[in-house]
Amino acid sequence: MDGTVFLRGPRYVLGEEELDHTELPDLAAKADEYGLAPDAGLWGWGSVFRTTRGLDELAVDAGTATLRATGTSPADVDALVFCSTFVPGRPEGHGTFLRTVLTGIGLGDVPVYGLSLNRCVNLLAGIDVASSLVAARRYRRILVVTADRVFDEADRITGYALFSDGAAGCLITGDGGGDNDDAYEVLGCANAQETASLDWSAEISSDLARQVNESLLGPLAMKVTELDVLLHANIFLPVLVMKERQAGFSRDQLNTANVTRVGHCFAADPVLNLADLEAAGGVRPGGHYLLASSIPGSRLGVLLRKPAHEKQEATLHAR
Repeated sequence: MDGTVFLRGPRYVLGEEELDHTELPDLAAKADEYGLAPDAGLWGWGSVFRTTRGLDELAVDAGTATLRATGTSPADVDALVFCSTFVPGRPEGHGTFLRTVLTGIGLGDVPVYGLSLNRCVNLLAGIDVASSLVAARRYRRILVVTADRVFDEADRITGYALFSDGAAGCLITGDGGGDNDDAYEVLGCANAQETASLDWSAEISSDLARQVNESLLGPLAMKVTELDVLLHANIFLPVLVMKERQAGFSRDQLNTANVTRVGHCFAADPVLNLADLEAAGGVRPGGHYLLASSIPGSRLGVLLRKPAHEKQEATLHAR
């Protein structure tokens, strides 16, 4: 292992019940409360997914799907990074919760790292931590999983998104997995923070997004325009498009279909969107993809490159 880090097997699961936004009983009142014009096309209101299942069940399904996609045995996983904005119950029950997740996925007595305070940036923070640990050769393969759901239906509708329940996972490893793998090389992770703006009442900052872009792309002498796709959070379209355009991205680089199809699945959105892009054949050998998410006062990005294997490299150079 030479210090190169790969992200493999982006997968996700959603709540088992799909609801159209018109079925949300409080939408009109909430829209009025937040000053949102009742225009579904403007905001990207579409479907949300709801579950009655526990976070542990969602996490098990997402983690299992990732290992299955990469052909990785649970016995070959060295650590778990688990991310969630809220684990219900008292802290005394968190050990039992983690035991259920570990045994459900089939993992052994592996270390667990828990992340929660990064809110909807949790999953990218988890990927950052896992990438650093693998690059330092502390572990070979780390499973990263996020799971979240709405526990109070009054919280499903906010002034910036319609929330879905779900989970997502990926494997961070020093092994690309061979010529026929779905691996992405992790070229870098970067975050930017403005402590004074961490309160939820503050706005998402395009300045922080530009700082992250410079941290990731500057050392590679790349420009934002050279990125294939931005895999972002699925928040309301006007906010998303305005903030990311201000950060330097073009409209064509935004991947907004899931704002309507899925809604905002907490921290899972960037990996969820990558999995869908991959499934739709939208990933090209040699392409660069930025996973990024913002909350007030914080932005985190993970820059990926889809490796081109030898035959693909020869084809690309011949063009």
